Amino acid sequence: MKNILAVAILLCASLGSYANASEAIDRAVANPARPQADRDRDAARKPDEVLDFFGIAPGMQVLDIFAGGGYYSEILSYVVGSQGKVTLYNNGGWDGFVGSGVAERLENNRLPNVESVVAEANSTNFAANSFDAAIFILGFHDLYYASDSWPAIDADGFLADLYASMKPGAVVGIVDHAATLGVSLAVAETLHRIDPGMIHYAMVKAGFKFDGEADILRNPEDDLLKPMSDESIRGKTDRVVYRFIKPA
Repeated sequence: MKNILAVAILLCASLGSYANASEAIDRAVANPARPQADRDRDAARKPDEVLDFFGIAPGMQVLDIFAGGGYYSEILSYVVGSQGKVTLYNNGGWDGFVGSGVAERLENNRLPNVESVVAEANSTNFAANSFDAAIFILGFHDLYYASDSWPAIDADGFLADLYASMKPGAVVGIVDHAATLGVSLAVAETLHRIDPGMIHYAMVKAGFKFDGEADILRNPEDDLLKPMSDESIRGKTDRVVYRFIKPA
């Protein structure tokens, strides 16, 4: 009887924690302090459902990889609260692309629990076992992209460093534009998409365990053949939403 009671107490505590996390996410997305330009992107991005699926909760230390101008970093800031921290990470290419966007978002210490970090992908030097979660939104394919302004990345090396920086049991949530199954990684440079199977392969190879997927952002009307920036599909691409964990 005592064992049954103990299990019931743990279950209730778990359900309560989940409810609190979901409520924190809903409040964060609804926060009136968010810029209107961000709010205008919510319908296409569904950040509440995405972060809920990833299990982001108050008090977490979260890494936002290739965060761009910080759309997600701001929401994460409100979710994790004063007891948590968000690392808004960009490489040089992304930092140059967004220009003053990050500085403007963080000016006057408006998001005191967000730290902006700029470093090349294979020189991040994040401390071992330091993050409870990481999110990688619409940028995993960029690990396989290279140009004059974007130095080639050792993807395996980057993911190995990411694995080391995650605490045991930590979650890595990935959203990216889907390409046709079996297609070459070259589409990362031409279409800015990726075969979802390559995400799974690379993450498992790095040591992560696949922990589920959600159809939150799937779009069967996308033929997967156009660049993600094509006006006919921009903001409406077929996107996979994957959750991985670092085994405890």
